[in-house]
Amino acid sequence: MDVILLERIAKLGQMGDTVKVRDGFARNYLLPTGRALRANDANRARFEAEKSQLVARNEERKGEAKSVAATLDGKRFVVVRSAGETGQLYGSVSTRDIADILAGEGFKVGRNEIQLNEPIKRIGLHPISIALHADVEVEILINVARSPDEAERQARGEELTSADAIYGLDEEESFDDEEQEDGEEDSGEATDADAPAEDNEAH
Repeated sequence: MDVILLERIAKLGQMGDTVKVRDGFARNYLLPTGRALRANDANRARFEAEKSQLVARNEERKGEAKSVAATLDGKRFVVVRSAGETGQLYGSVSTRDIADILAGEGFKVGRNEIQLNEPIKRIGLHPISIALHADVEVEILINVARSPDEAERQARGEELTSADAIYGLDEEESFDDEEQEDGEEDSGEATDADAPAEDNEAH
């Protein structure tokens, strides 16, 4: 779909440019949010007539974005998800999930403003860029963990992608301890078995 941009859009163009975009992106984001118009003669004339107002509105939006950026930039958010011992999630964390998490904290951010090439599929600390405006971008940190406790450990720098890291066990040491315990039990059984023989010799 060809559209006329009503403000500068990163990686698309400047205000007033006519660009071709995916239909879904236009219908779901650009058109309903007032960031673009369908490209036709009538809308081109409308853009030229309202250009000064559009410039003023763009500056207003930029100011609002800067205000949000002042409190959002650098913030950390914890996302609890089920995952295997290797850290692979049984699901994923998408832009919709992140937008919902931000909304829960009082930040209104659109899914299309979240710069995530593909859903998050592993636990860990994930830096995410958010384009609040073409000229205003912030970065947040998404801490994906199996539990709030593990999220705190990850925040301290621990990597919880193995049984050793998760449970604090060293598999080789654990195996050696089991062998030692088995050896002690075998030794004890041998001593008990020898005891009657010593009594017989005494008689």
